[in-house]
Amino acid sequence: MNSNAHTRLARGGKAVYGARLGILMLETRFPRIPGDMGNAGTWPFPVLYKVVAGASPQRVVREHAAGLLPDFIAAARELEALGADGITTNCGFLSLYQQELAAAVSVPVATSSLMQVPMIQSTLPVGKRVGVLTVNATTLTARHLTAIGVDPTVPVVGTDGGREFTRVLIDNEPTLDVAQAELDILDAGRTLVGRHAGIAAILLECTNMVPYARALRDELQVPIYDIYSFMTWFHAGLAPRDFGPPGSAPREWRER
Repeated sequence: MNSNAHTRLARGGKAVYGARLGILMLETRFPRIPGDMGNAGTWPFPVLYKVVAGASPQRVVREHAAGLLPDFIAAARELEALGADGITTNCGFLSLYQQELAAAVSVPVATSSLMQVPMIQSTLPVGKRVGVLTVNATTLTARHLTAIGVDPTVPVVGTDGGREFTRVLIDNEPTLDVAQAELDILDAGRTLVGRHAGIAAILLECTNMVPYARALRDELQVPIYDIYSFMTWFHAGLAPRDFGPPGSAPREWRER
């Protein structure tokens, strides 16, 4: 009998285990309700967080994250050293830094929910297209899109014409009228499909829109994709499901 048959060897090298996804966070104070990626209870798996000091919504969304790249690189490297096997951010506008952040660490990086646009488009029938809802259409530029290989002609509508959602997030206010925020997002969704023919799916750029995705789906009757859908896919690659040894029966079958 092989004396090593029952050897169980644990391997080290990290500071933290069991949390494979690292999230670079803006420095904010607005409420993060369940569904928001900054609410740890949103995730069906553990995550690691790192707040990037000085990265306010104003600086990232309205000022195009100017001057913040070194801070994001340092924070990404800290997450990697801590144990993250993959890194994302909590603002779709950070697509601007996709290439630089990916080059700065040795783990996969997915900066923006917007990266899903080409994949979603490829699933749609001929003549149909995906549209984007964003927190601020006036500052989401072609550069944000082309930095991650997204066609800059993709239809985009923002909630910046609403009463609550964009104001609270960008101005970093401490209270949020959730019901009014939902109305802002539903209104923007209706504008998107009304203004642009053939919208058959919607991508939510803003990670804070996730709590309202189901209501938007019910309202518009088209698939809704967001950072949650993206990161559950991303994480599935970082930690594939263990089905047991190849050829073995699933545990629940063996225990019957």
